[in-house]
Amino acid sequence: MRCQLPILLAALVGIVFLTFDSHAATRVHVIAYGKPMSVEWFAGTGAPNDKPLPIKVRPLIVDGRVKEYVLGAAHDVTDRLFVVRRAFRVNDSLPEDSTPHWQWQRGGWLLVDRATGHVSAINLPSFDPFYSAASWYRDYVAYCGVADDGRKIEAVVAQIGRRKPILKRPLSGEGVKDGAPPDSACSAPIWQRNPTRISFEATGAEKQTFAVRGGVVDVVNDTDDEEEGSK
Repeated sequence: MRCQLPILLAALVGIVFLTFDSHAATRVHVIAYGKPMSVEWFAGTGAPNDKPLPIKVRPLIVDGRVKEYVLGAAHDVTDRLFVVRRAFRVNDSLPEDSTPHWQWQRGGWLLVDRATGHVSAINLPSFDPFYSAASWYRDYVAYCGVADDGRKIEAVVAQIGRRKPILKRPLSGEGVKDGAPPDSACSAPIWQRNPTRISFEATGAEKQTFAVRGGVVDVVNDTDDEEEGSK
């Protein structure tokens, strides 16, 4: 009987660990939003944008803890993944200031996994938090990015999971001017399905449309439109 006791205890301990592992593997994460708050956004790009603009932010809560602050509508990529835009506060204090001076800013986009509760930042090349207006379709996002010189505008299509954008092409037009309002690089790009296409229209430029086939993007011209219409 004494020899069997350690074996029995080991078996009981094993059952406890298996139960714990099974519970951990099937843990359900609770993702919710907190109450929206009206805050002032200081863009800080020079007149007339020195004046604060009102925006509404809300906390993104995972398992009862605030993970990030977000703004705007979320986009469901799948029944498991969704994206939402980040908002954050930055310390705008000067060295001689005696107290911190916090300001709200618009950020990039976050990818949220409902199954794991994981929240991660999405790398969007040339995306400008002030000038770029993003448009989502499936796991693609299209926007007018701002080039490294801070003025020229680029048509960008990125796909979640890819390091490099599948489209990054300069757009003709007036470019970004000093004192331009938010989201003014161009109007939000417009998606079309069957076939999948995306259209960009920068200020002072003609509309440009591109066909998206998997990870490849082609320019759509008038001949392509006529062929599609004849089918």
